[in-house]
Amino acid sequence: MCKKILAWLLCMALLSALGGTCFAEGCCESCVCESCSAAAPAEDTANYQLKQVVILSRHNIRSPLSGKGSFLDEITPHDWFPWTSNPGELSLRGAMMETTMGQYFRLWLEKEGLFPENYIPLDGAVRFYANGLQRTLATAHYFSAGLLPVAVVPVERHVEYNDMDSVFLPELHFLNDDYAADVEAEIYRMGGGEGLSGYSASLEDAIRLMMDVIDIEDSEAYRKGSFGNLLTDETKLILEFDDATGLSCYELSGPIKTAKSVADALVLQYYEEPDALKAAFGHALSTEDWKLFGSILAAYEKITLSTPLHAVNLANPMLKELYAELNAQGREFSFLCGHDSTIVSVLAALGAEDYELPGAIEPTTPIGCKLVFTRWVNEAGESFFRVNLVYQSTEQLRSIQPLSLDVPPMIVPLSFEGVAVNEDGMIAEKDLMNLFREKIDMLPAIVEAYTAPPSENAA
Repeated sequence: MCKKILAWLLCMALLSALGGTCFAEGCCESCVCESCSAAAPAEDTANYQLKQVVILSRHNIRSPLSGKGSFLDEITPHDWFPWTSNPGELSLRGAMMETTMGQYFRLWLEKEGLFPENYIPLDGAVRFYANGLQRTLATAHYFSAGLLPVAVVPVERHVEYNDMDSVFLPELHFLNDDYAADVEAEIYRMGGGEGLSGYSASLEDAIRLMMDVIDIEDSEAYRKGSFGNLLTDETKLILEFDDATGLSCYELSGPIKTAKSVADALVLQYYEEPDALKAAFGHALSTEDWKLFGSILAAYEKITLSTPLHAVNLANPMLKELYAELNAQGREFSFLCGHDSTIVSVLAALGAEDYELPGAIEPTTPIGCKLVFTRWVNEAGESFFRVNLVYQSTEQLRSIQPLSLDVPPMIVPLSFEGVAVNEDGMIAEKDLMNLFREKIDMLPAIVEAYTAPPSENAA
């Protein structure tokens, strides 16, 4: 018998005895099962009843935002994966993975008694709402197909198709020169260097590896200087204004912006391409190497979305939307579908404490991940919440692994600065609601602080 098959059978037998299933890279050869380590942590809910679930989701696997003939084609001599969707749209694999995620939640909600089997919800009990882009709308529809397979579930869209809904977008809802100066100072301080130099220094190894993997020096456009020097050129922070909305956001220009777009395409290619060597254009990469590309994506998010003064401004509409859903009378289940930037800015605004995501190469918001708020009621009628980040591991995505109660997605509990949890790891309802109100109220407080006239007593 083939050694690999024998090793696989032994690994499956071992994991079956342990009550789990392994899809970790290299498992068939080494039985190193990193991606199994965070699956569904034990939760003591014996004394609680599940009453409500609110999910803020990132769309699932999409094609790169730049299509054929874009700079992605020019920056490498290699051909990218033949994507199964138009630029920026949900891929066929993304559709399958989102459906199986919906199926997992259906099984779990039935197990917890929130949904009966083959549930057809009454009006107002379930809500689906997505940004106006194809990838977010399609993600919501595919999740709903897995969650409620015999129900017709409308997905709300508050803008024209393919337009951007400001509720899901990290845009600044207040801006003046003094505020901008303080936000930029905060961004630079978090990077540990003058300007963005600290971020650039921390990404040097990742960018160097990226350049090697795409064989950038063999690109005619790179040799002509079209992309500058990704290791020595300066990355700049800029404010971009949207004439249509009158709002603005921080963007980058320079090497980190370029590296982010390439890293995004490489990670998506790794999810889609079964042959790991092909996914890396013939380079043999370890999981740690792929995580370096994820670190580029995380650094971009940190710069443009994650500083405290900045995040409460960006996330204000979504914080209000989530707060309203958490308090909606008669609502059992809510699914709001946006982007990684939506979740990153919300978590930063709420003061989420540092977390680690085993089995993922994107360290903050893996593709298709869900920020899940669950309301539980104890025997005394008191409400508590758990907040988890739920996502499919890289190998679950790569192997198109169906999910079930026995083979769950990855589930990582989240905590928030200054917010207590009880002995069962739950947050009292009043504490979570107070946290939301405090962070929502920070935007008007910022406006007042930065527009107040100078004090007459000021020196």
